[in-house]
Amino acid sequence: MREWLQGRWRALVGPRMLYGWRRGDGRWLAHTRISSATRIESPQRLDIGDHVYVGPFNLLDASGGLHLGEGVQVTTHCALLTHSSHRALRLAGRSYWGSAEPPGVVRAATHIGAYSFIGPHSVVMAGSRIGRGVLVKAYSYVDGEVPDFAVVAGQPARVVGDTRELDRPWLQAHPEARAAYDAWADGRADG
Repeated sequence: MREWLQGRWRALVGPRMLYGWRRGDGRWLAHTRISSATRIESPQRLDIGDHVYVGPFNLLDASGGLHLGEGVQVTTHCALLTHSSHRALRLAGRSYWGSAEPPGVVRAATHIGAYSFIGPHSVVMAGSRIGRGVLVKAYSYVDGEVPDFAVVAGQPARVVGDTRELDRPWLQAHPEARAAYDAWADGRADG
């Protein structure tokens, strides 16, 4: 009986996938799914495409402008940042608190291109620009530019492969998917 009650309680109060998202410009994105257990700071500055998936226990800091292109997937326990104060805290010490613009604060828009995948426990730093079709492997620390179709891993993340090489065998086995793949990969269908 106790297990049944615990299961019911988790079902009532646990994280949920919320289907649909209304962007700041009013556009309804029917196919976008965001977990109720994800924290979104400054949602009005979140520029998001349709068919985006954001799993549970993520932080989306959109305060400096955050773009998630069409089809982006953010797994779990990730931080997508648009500001950073770690340097400012060291530089200013106690005078950091109460300062309108402490020295060393970084505020920069972050961009994640269409159909990219952010693996679990990854951090994307403020001002980073991740290209389209990128695979960010689990536990990666991304700071800066990542080219289209890169596979990146590590702290700091480095290019370790190309997603087109991973996709090639599947596309050869399923040629009917080639036109849709080429449309987004060439930038003709980017949300």
